[in-house]
Formats: sequence, C-alpha cells, structure tokens
Amino acid sequence: MPYLGSEEVVKELRRALSNPNVQADRLRYKNYITKVIRYMTQGLDVSALFMDMVKASATVDIVQKKLVYLYMCTYASDKPDLALLAINTLRKDCADPNPMVRGLALRNMCNFRMPGMTEYIEQPIVAGLRDKASYVRRVAVLGCAKMHSLQPNTEIDGTIVNELYALLRDPDPVVVVNCLRALEEILKDEGGVVINKPIAHHLLNRMKDLDSWAQSEVLTFLLRYRPRSDDELFDILSLLDAFLLSSHAHVAVATLRLFLHLASAHPTVQADALLRTSAPLLATCGAASRELRFAGLCHVQQVMRSQPGLFGTHYKRFFCGYSEPSYIKFRKMEILVELVNDENVALVLEELRSYCTDVSPELAQAAIAAIGRIARTYSEKCLDILTGLLGLKQDHITSAVIQTFRDLVWFCPQSTAAVCQTVGACVDSPQDSEGKQALLWLLGEHGDQISSAPYVMEGYIDGLKTELSSAVKMELLTAAVKMFLCRPAETQDMLGRLLHYCIEEESDVCVRDRALLYYRLLQRGVEETRKVVTGPKSDPSMSVLTGRQEEPISEWDSTFNTLGPLAGCDLCPQTAATSAADQPSCRAENELLPESTDVTLSSPDDAEEEISLSLGPPLSHETFEKMWLDLETLHRQTLGFPRPRAAPDTLQAALQLVKIQTLAFTPGDTVPWKAYIYTRSTETLILAELLQGDQQAPGSDESLVVSVKQQPVNQHAIRGFPSRSVVYRVCFSQVNQTNYTFVVF
Repeated sequence: MPYLGSEEVVKELRRALSNPNVQADRLRYKNYITKVIRYMTQGLDVSALFMDMVKASATVDIVQKKLVYLYMCTYASDKPDLALLAINTLRKDCADPNPMVRGLALRNMCNFRMPGMTEYIEQPIVAGLRDKASYVRRVAVLGCAKMHSLQPNTEIDGTIVNELYALLRDPDPVVVVNCLRALEEILKDEGGVVINKPIAHHLLNRMKDLDSWAQSEVLTFLLRYRPRSDDELFDILSLLDAFLLSSHAHVAVATLRLFLHLASAHPTVQADALLRTSAPLLATCGAASRELRFAGLCHVQQVMRSQPGLFGTHYKRFFCGYSEPSYIKFRKMEILVELVNDENVALVLEELRSYCTDVSPELAQAAIAAIGRIARTYSEKCLDILTGLLGLKQDHITSAVIQTFRDLVWFCPQSTAAVCQTVGACVDSPQDSEGKQALLWLLGEHGDQISSAPYVMEGYIDGLKTELSSAVKMELLTAAVKMFLCRPAETQDMLGRLLHYCIEEESDVCVRDRALLYYRLLQRGVEETRKVVTGPKSDPSMSVLTGRQEEPISEWDSTFNTLGPLAGCDLCPQTAATSAADQPSCRAENELLPESTDVTLSSPDDAEEEISLSLGPPLSHETFEKMWLDLETLHRQTLGFPRPRAAPDTLQAALQLVKIQTLAFTPGDTVPWKAYIYTRSTETLILAELLQGDQQAPGSDESLVVSVKQQPVNQHAIRGFPSRSVVYRVCFSQVNQTNYTFVVF
C-alpha cells in the first residue's frame, strides 16, 4: 500500500472512483468513498477528488449521501468554483420525494461557508419552512439563523422573521424550540425574540410536549414575560407547579428561577417554591457528575442566603466523600458551617475534625478555619478540638490553628483567656509567614495574659536577619511596641535591638519607615505611644452576632441558574465583609475609608425607571481630552454650593464609592479650582467638569459650576436620551454634608 500522505494514494482513489466497473458494484464504490472520508479525517488532502465525489452524490443510498455531503462541506471553501456544481446537486436533492434526503441536502447546503451563498440557499430555506415533513422544517428553521450569520450586517428579512414567528405554533415541539433559538440569533441586535401574552401562554401549554432540554430553554425565554394581573400570574404558576419537582435538575432549577422572577411581589409564594425545589437541589448535590454536583452546591448556597435553615435536617448530605475533588469539599464545608445548630453541632464538629488531618494541606487548613467559624457560637467545644490539633505537631496544622485563634479572639473576646492559656502552653511555633503574623499579633495584643510572650518574641527578634517576609517584620515591630507598653522591664532591651536593626541595617523601606515611626513615637513618651498604638479593648461580656441574616430573594435571583454562583461573583455581602475583616492588620485601613453612600439615579419623568452607574474601563488622558474637545456641552449649571474643602485623595475616594472616576484635580489652593470626572450609564459615557465659579461673575459666588457632556459608547446608544431629564445625585458623606445634584437635560 502506498505511504499515507503521498500523491499515490489520491491517484489510486481517483482511478477507483472513475472506474466504471467499481461504480457498477455499489458495495465496492461505497467502500472507496468510505476510504476517502477516512483519509480526510486523518489529515490527508483529498480535495483533488472533488468532482468524483460530487458525482457519487447521485445515489439513493442515504449513508453514501451523508458521506459525500460531509466531504463537500469540508472542501467547499477550498474549491469555490467546483462547489457551485455541488450546490446545484444539493438544490436538486432539496426537491427529492424522500424527506430525509431533503433535510440532509438543506442542512449541508447551509453549512457551506462561501461568499454569496445567501442567494442560493434562501429559496430552499423558505420552501423548507413550509415543508410537510417536520424534519425538513427543523433544518430550515436553523438554516435561517445560519443564513443570517453568513451576512450579519445586512438588513433583516421581515418575511423570514414573520415565518418563524408563525412556526412557533407548529405541531412539532422541536420546530417550536428551534424557532425561538433562530429568532434570538437573528434579532439579537434588537433585543432578541419578543415574548408577548399569546406566545407565552402557547409555550406554557406546550411545555409537557417538550423534552427536558427544550423545557429548560423555553423556561429561560419566559423570563421576558411579565403577567398583567395576579389572576394571570397564578394561572401561570399553576401550570409550572409540576415542573418544580421534575426529575431533571436543570428543568427544576429553571422553573424555580421563573417562579422567583414572576412572584417577586409575593414572598410567600417564593418561599413555598424554594421549599418544593429543595429535593431536586439536594439530588443534584449527590449527582454522579462532579461538575453537576458542584453547580448544585453553589445554588444551595444561594438559596441559603434567604432561607438558612431550609437544608438543616439534611446536613449529612454535605459530608465530604473520600474521592471527591477539593473544590467540592471546600463548598461542602462552607455549607456545613451554615447548617450548624444545637442538635447537630457535635456530629458536624466530629466530621470536620476528621478533615483536619487530610493529606491535602489546603483542605486541612480550610477545615480548621471552618471549626474556627463555628467556635464563634460554640467556643468551648471547638477550643478542645483546636487544642488537640496542636498536639499533632504538623506545621500547616499549627499555623492554621494559630490563625484561627487570632480570629476567634477578635470576634469573641470572652474566649481570650482560654486562647492565651493554650498559646502559652504551645511549644511549637508556626513556620509560614501567615502563622507567624497571627502568633505575633496574639503576643502583642494579649502579651499581658501570656506568661512566655516576651521569650517567644525574643526568639523572633534574634532570628530577624534570616527572616524573609516583610509582613512578619512589620508585625513583629508592632507586637514588640505593644509588649513594651504592658511589660516594659522584660521587653525594653529586645525592643531597642529590634529598632536599631530595622533602622540601621534593614533594606526594606516599609519596615524601616515603620521602625522610624515607632522610634519617634517613643521619643514623645509612653502615653503618646499608647494612644496611637493601642486601641480600645473589647468588652468581654459582648459576643459576635451569630447566624446569617435572611436576605431578600431579589438580592440574588437575577444570577440564579447562571454561571454567576459558580464563578464566585455572587458572594454573600456578609461573607465578603467577614473575609475583609478577618485580618486584624487590615482593620485600621478599612476604618479610614469614607462611609459608602448609595447613588440615587432616577428620571423625574418616569419614577419607575432607574439608571445605574458603572465604573467600566478607565479612560486615558488623551482619550478624555479628545472627546471633551469634540463633544458639545449637553448641560451647564451652577450648583449653588462651594467646592468641598477635603484633600484630593479623600474626594477621589468618595467619588469612587458612587461609581464616578476621577481623571484629574487641580491643587486645593489653585484659583479657579477644577476637577474632571467621568462615569458610564448603560451604553452612554458621561464626561463632566467641576469648575469653581468666577467671583466676578454675577451670582457665581465661588459656587461649583458643572459642565456635562455625553457620548454613546456605540451606535446603539439610548434613544431619546437628551430629550428627558436624568438626575445624578452624588452624596459626599465623609467629605462634605452637601449633596451635589447634576441635572442632565
């Protein structure tokens, strides 16, 4: 046999395909066609056989036609001249008496990626939309979308759109779903397919005829319809009620999302829908597919934001399996922490304790952190477990336990004595930087309750030259100063050595600056240092609030049954706040930020319409300047208020909180004072200049003057935007008590 890839293979196949004796033997002829397809899939260029393969399409054998059609679609773009012959053959097959042949010919003709194909396939597609065979109609409907994708910038054919809307009432359910998908693709620039009342009711009545994936697709499209009355709403919910308990998880979840969307004004109905869908969600969490299991866990976390106790009796379903991947185990532990109560706390802690010795250090540390979060409510039981883990003398376990102790002391001051006693008895010190920082924070904050604190800290100071982490060095400086304030006799000498080394020999600028700060503070006196370094102590009688506050379902229903929960962008606000506050070194920085203030964006002409600002990608100075010079001023108004007297950094931080980005400020003492800012609203870019009014101008009185210009981001900008009033109210809560109102007409 000739070597694969040589020209001899193609020549041999050509001789065989053109041999009349081979053509007369249908089986041999079909075997040679199969060889051509096999060589084609293996990467051999057999495009030279195009004419012979086109001739082979003249057969009544469906299998042979499929093979030839596959070959034509593969090489049509390489042989555009010869492909015209194939198009004529396919158009002839579109009129074949056999509906299977008609459908195959139409489907493959739509797959030809060649310029000018629209004029050849338009007439067969229109004829296929009216074909008596349902298979041909299915292919023709999808062919409409393919035809549009060949020339996406051309004007949409209204005749085809009307035909597709009419086929939504086709007796074949697959044709109905294909019409929805095709219309969505063709009309995507105009917002997609329109779901009005007749279409919505028709789709609801046809739901039981669809397969599971078509049902999920239709339920997604029905999100666009809003019932006109409560009677209509409850009629729709009654039709959907049976699908909440569907054996297919994607159908049940899609139905639940539609329930939550339609019943947004009826919280009781939403709660009942969540309860009824708990069984399918739990079944998804135990699915054989890891991906499906992970998606189920993410959506369970979403539901628990509004109903934390919904899955409380099923907590054992979230115990980790030995062979499960780490990302599933992490999610299950997060859910277990939320499901802990007085009845199951012992079993949950015992389960988490078994995870603390897992071969994966990341999983073990996550389990220890989970026990630490439970300890905020059940301190005594968790402290016994954490203390026992220290006896294992594993570096990653010791580090995680010390970090958990630090967080526990911060959130639960009443556990300080027990934690300090345990830390004082611990002879092993953590080796990683995070564990060292946590231990040093405990020694500095509660060194008066840990008898061995100065001696442990002295070991860190003696080994400072070999320490590589700047964060550990800075934490050591802070802890040493705090220790000196409560135990000066034992700490004075080591603090002096530490400050001398950090000021004279340390190469890290941040560490050196921190040491200079503490040195100059100590020169001012102990009391001055105490005021700066030590903050107010927590009241041991107070404890952290436990349990998650129930959130409105409207906070998360828009991302339900999407990729949002899986990507982690749907993080619970309480969780995000806790994560940011869990690190003591970050708390002081967080307290310096201005208080966040909501920005109210509304239209006076339409009180129900809300316009939200977004930061979007930053603009360069050159882009802003060019657009500012090219655009005309949309509105100019004197606000009647003086400019804020805050520092530029503070004002910039306040503007950032309300989704307004700052391009440039002039210095505070400059006259006139200017600021250039910008933001985005939907698809419109808004540029503004804040200018301190000229004192000589009548009525200006040093008031701020705002000049606003707007630029559509693309050609599909908001129609009629300049013709209505839009109010942008920016509140500077920490900068100034004045509310500035920008009015754009």
